[in-house]
Amino acid sequence: MGTVILGTGSYLPQKIVTNDDLARLVDTSDEWIRTRTGISARHVCGQDEQACNLATTAARRALDAAGVAAEEIGVIIVATMTSHTLMPSTACLVQKDLGAANAFAYDINAACSGFLFALDLGDKYVQADHALKVLVIGTENMSSRLDWSDRNTCILFGDGAGAAVIGYREGMPGYLGSKLLSDGRLWDLLYMYAPKSSNPDIDNQGHPGTCIVMEGREVFKYAVKAMEEAVHGVLAMKGLTLDAVKLFIPHQANSRILNKLAERLQLPAEKVFVNISEYGNTSAASIPIALDEAVRSGRILRDDLILICSFGGGFTWGATLIKW
Repeated sequence: MGTVILGTGSYLPQKIVTNDDLARLVDTSDEWIRTRTGISARHVCGQDEQACNLATTAARRALDAAGVAAEEIGVIIVATMTSHTLMPSTACLVQKDLGAANAFAYDINAACSGFLFALDLGDKYVQADHALKVLVIGTENMSSRLDWSDRNTCILFGDGAGAAVIGYREGMPGYLGSKLLSDGRLWDLLYMYAPKSSNPDIDNQGHPGTCIVMEGREVFKYAVKAMEEAVHGVLAMKGLTLDAVKLFIPHQANSRILNKLAERLQLPAEKVFVNISEYGNTSAASIPIALDEAVRSGRILRDDLILICSFGGGFTWGATLIKW
């Protein structure tokens, strides 16, 4: 304890793609998408926008909210799976753009669960060095990794970024802990290949391209159960119950998953933060965007217990508790 979120920020591209826009590309309709996913629109990157640009803007907003200068940041951790460069990392590009000369920077990839994993890493750094301030970012350019002819996936995802500055405050509970899990045995239910190998001896002849491939029904089945168990697991670790939770912020995957999870947890609608309608699934950016919106809209106040959970490719999943 003692690791606290000093400030949050988020950014969405200006370009908006509605369900009606998608109906011109694939066999779908606004009603079909909304009734199955809860999504009405999504933001997508335009010219000269990449995951690193979105991340930098979100990071600047988080730094401003925290009252922290870029030079004060010691570590930058970026959760993403859609960097436009494999090397350098998105985090290094963000460091350059921010002028965070005193930070070391790197990316992690835990798909949609990335921000939770990155936040947990950030807490470890802060606990090891109480003077350290860490910038944690989730950013995705999902539109660059979609098969726009596949209505099962292209309707779901959007682009965006969210960020948080964390540091140490003596005597404050802050980050209480996480229950993080993975199961690589189920990788082929939700995956995205890297570019084709230039080594013919290891070239995958069945390479489906660098686009998301998903078995939606199977993912749904695993996602709800896994997140439910993670939520109960992290609460049990801290000797807490769901009654103590002021706001639940789940990964914004689709409304059916959100509704089913809330039902199984027996959480009333007013305790569940939902913004999927206008953004779609922004993967690792989903949680920090929602967190920033909840903070700025007054849904989160001092001493509130916040419960966050996510599920993504890997499979990766987990739940986190924060005392604000």
